Amino acid sequence: MIRNAELLAKLESYPTERFEGVVYRATRQNLNALVTSRGAGRWMPPDVANVLYTSMHWEGSLAEISFHWSRFTPMPTKPATVHTLQVNARRTLRLLRVDLPKLGVPASEFTMINHPRTQQIGAAVEFLGCDGLIAPSARWACDNLILFPDGASFGGSLEVVQSEDVDWQVWARENRLLAGD
Repeated sequence: MIRNAELLAKLESYPTERFEGVVYRATRQNLNALVTSRGAGRWMPPDVANVLYTSMHWEGSLAEISFHWSRFTPMPTKPATVHTLQVNARRTLRLLRVDLPKLGVPASEFTMINHPRTQQIGAAVEFLGCDGLIAPSARWACDNLILFPDGASFGGSLEVVQSEDVDWQVWARENRLLAGD
């Protein structure tokens, strides 16, 4: 992947921080919560780096999976599993919502799926040797923690401490996240 030198320079100016705490990840049932994805997502283009998408809030993890699953035809009817993960990441870069336009992500486009600029940002953060990226959620009023645990420079740890099945459709309807609700 060709890296944008201007973007790398901007991101290098942001301080990094240690993250130690609990995050949440919603998955389909029986999926190992620590399995990373190499497909395209909000913060990584396809086949660049393995990513583990998590949320700082339980609701944020369900909002993410509800958004994606509600787009399937037919919609999945099985419960989602929300995993509570204990994370220790020695070097994360935090972006605030106000930082996104400065990095080339217009506020009006932030909720788009697989936005090319957010993917470039995530790939650049991983290239800079960070364990993860803390960034605003596009689906809930919280931050997400995007981890790069398979990278050579990953200096953190991950542990599943709890998992619970949740009827995601009931939750999404209660929170007015399903079309027609």
